[in-house]
Amino acid sequence: MSENRQEISFLLEEWSSGNQSALDQLMPIIYDELRRVAHAYMKRERAGHTLQTTALVNEAYLKLVNQERAQWHNRKHFFAVSAQLMRRILVDRARTKNYQKRGGGEQTVSLDKALTISADNQAAEIIALDEALKELSAFDERKSQVVELRYFGGLSVEETADVLKIAPVTVRRDWTAAKAWLYSRIKDEGF
Repeated sequence: MSENRQEISFLLEEWSSGNQSALDQLMPIIYDELRRVAHAYMKRERAGHTLQTTALVNEAYLKLVNQERAQWHNRKHFFAVSAQLMRRILVDRARTKNYQKRGGGEQTVSLDKALTISADNQAAEIIALDEALKELSAFDERKSQVVELRYFGGLSVEETADVLKIAPVTVRRDWTAAKAWLYSRIKDEGF
């Protein structure tokens, strides 16, 4: 596994330097990893959800590879950006769906509901969670990143710790504190 991570980091650096053949070698490796991350998120979706894992991966992948000035530092950086991009794609789709079906009105949700994504309020819940995460990020970027990587990126505690270069115990502590803050924020402000 470590060899694969090193190969991905090397190929990302080569690609960032303009070596297009590195992208050809990298494509099957990162596509499988992106699919794993997207699948981890999508398994929380309700049955019959219109956005499939493959569609999310394809959309994220196309946006990632079409970036002209991307400077990928390593595998961790690439997949952290990928998780953030998947979050944006899902939030944009939720906003569009919410606007079309509910006239864009916000609804009250709890973090527990947002984390399990109910069929009836999916779009509003994703939007509410995104807004609360933006507020959290304004004063505690790391906790926001932990939620983004774990929830939207589908990363484990250990993978999140590896990406953020912090201890797994810190990830667990940040995850617990962030969920409590988000729950309070969503509940108190009526997102």
